Amino acid sequence: MLEFEKPLWEQGYRNIAGIDEVGRGCLFGDVVAAAVILPEGLILEGVDDSKKLSEKRREELYELITDQAEAWAVSCVNAAVVDSINIKQAARLAMKQAVELLAVPPDYLLVDAEKVDIALPQESIIKGDARSQSIAAASIIAKVTRDRLCKGEWDQLYPDYGIAIHKGYATKLHREKLLELGPSPMHRQSFLGKLFMEQQVLF
Repeated sequence: MLEFEKPLWEQGYRNIAGIDEVGRGCLFGDVVAAAVILPEGLILEGVDDSKKLSEKRREELYELITDQAEAWAVSCVNAAVVDSINIKQAARLAMKQAVELLAVPPDYLLVDAEKVDIALPQESIIKGDARSQSIAAASIIAKVTRDRLCKGEWDQLYPDYGIAIHKGYATKLHREKLLELGPSPMHRQSFLGKLFMEQQVLF
């Protein structure tokens, strides 16, 4: 998991930030990005793509990463912005904001399959969350942050939609709730047209 970090350390880069986002495919809520700078040479056992880990393991690793990191930051971009600039640009904006919020300025960025609109040397890595410890750490921070919002604040705001269960993804339960209740102010309108067209075809 250090195949990208090690050569950069050898070249003299000290503050390498891993960057990832979560919530790109959701119908509801913010897209959340995290940036994490880990100490040079640190190996965190068990850190991997957040999608491969159990919720309990992600929570444990979240505590470990936030404790051990030189710096970490999270940024959320809401559904209204997703609708106005599209999800790809919203995800990139969240990534940029997360980098800008880091208490320690990074000197190199490792980004999961994206480019961050910042004048810093960076590498976009396909499936980076499974190949780079820094990106995997960011994926865990972003995922845990968003899941906590889904189970806490967002579920309390809109308790009838089952947000704590499906986390905003287009599950059968979520689609049924949308058809029953209509969208909430936190739903991504630009994602719903296709969903409702599909339902009309079904009926």
